[in-house]
Amino acid sequence: MVEEEEKDESRTLRFSPKLLELLAKFQEIELEDVDLEVDELELLIQPGAGVVAPAKAVAPTKAKPTKIIELDFKPPIMEYPGKIVEVKIGATKSEGGTRGKTVTIGGEKFPAYYLFEGMMPHLPVLSLDVFDTKIPLAKPAKMHVEDVLEDPAAWAKRSVEKFGAEVVNLHLVSIDPMVKNTSPKDAAKTVENVLQAVDVPLAIGGCGDAHKDLEVFEKVAEVAQGERLLFNSVTLDMNIKRTAEAIKKYGHVVIAFTAMDLNKARELDRRLYEILPKEQIVIDTTTAALGYGLDYAFTVMERTRLAALMGDPELQHPMSSGTTNAWAAREAWLKMDPQWGPRELRGPIWETVTALTLLLAGVDYFMMMHPAAVKTVRDTVAELMNTSKADASKIADWITMKI
Repeated sequence: MVEEEEKDESRTLRFSPKLLELLAKFQEIELEDVDLEVDELELLIQPGAGVVAPAKAVAPTKAKPTKIIELDFKPPIMEYPGKIVEVKIGATKSEGGTRGKTVTIGGEKFPAYYLFEGMMPHLPVLSLDVFDTKIPLAKPAKMHVEDVLEDPAAWAKRSVEKFGAEVVNLHLVSIDPMVKNTSPKDAAKTVENVLQAVDVPLAIGGCGDAHKDLEVFEKVAEVAQGERLLFNSVTLDMNIKRTAEAIKKYGHVVIAFTAMDLNKARELDRRLYEILPKEQIVIDTTTAALGYGLDYAFTVMERTRLAALMGDPELQHPMSSGTTNAWAAREAWLKMDPQWGPRELRGPIWETVTALTLLLAGVDYFMMMHPAAVKTVRDTVAELMNTSKADASKIADWITMKI
């Protein structure tokens, strides 16, 4: 009996605890290359007694931060080889004109509102458009000047006294041969009337007809000698030599207008340099409104300014924007689905967004129309120029602000 028990014990397979632990993970076991010669085989696999899996290390709990790490930040300061020339518009009595004040634009040595690199020499100038004859205007804009639409002198006076225009843009659209074909003499008389009505500088715009604009510009320049008017504008299609000679002879300044093409802007400036000093030239590379090519306008103006600062001598001029072009976008004035909002607000917003976008590109002179848009842009410039330390506790106020 004892011999049989010893014989049974010798036939028992003993597995190591590690092997038992591994086998416990599977429901089937397949043996390969194993020969078994037995009459009867019985496998008893029991959980390994006392086999304990090693405990996993517990990572120490990280303390939650209680404040933001404070580090000193110094913005990179660059030096640019180029500088924008300064252009003065208007002339006081002591300077040969009759204006009560003048404005100066340009003079930048760094990109717009890079106040960490220095202070801007002059703030952008905001002007308001006035027309010498009654023209179709969007209702939100017309409602502010409806009673003076046929009196440019009264219109200009309201723009200055009520809406804060720093310059009046007098557009002589009636000289167009397809409108009233007003003579150069009569156009000059209108300019004289507006000069007497206000004491701010004037910008004089034509009708777009190259031949008629030239004739009118020559006469107005002569009549307003010494006033340092800003003529808007000279183009590659005009007789550039005659226009520039009139500007120089009678002491005025001019906008060189090209259509979103830096090479054409350079070409026009080069031709003006033959007669005019740089200090009498402002450039306009065309303003396209929000939704109608604003991204192109911004890109060209930004490239113009950066090229000038990097040393391109043919682009080192203050930039002008015909921001009133925003009203050519139908979304600014058309009656639309209520989700677009009331057009009484939509129009001014359209003009404001157009202006603010180009403000960041470096525009120095804005031609605008709606009083609310002018005020908003002026307030934004003041905020951008505010160098007082920000209150970090209010940095997220815009998220929860209720209007």
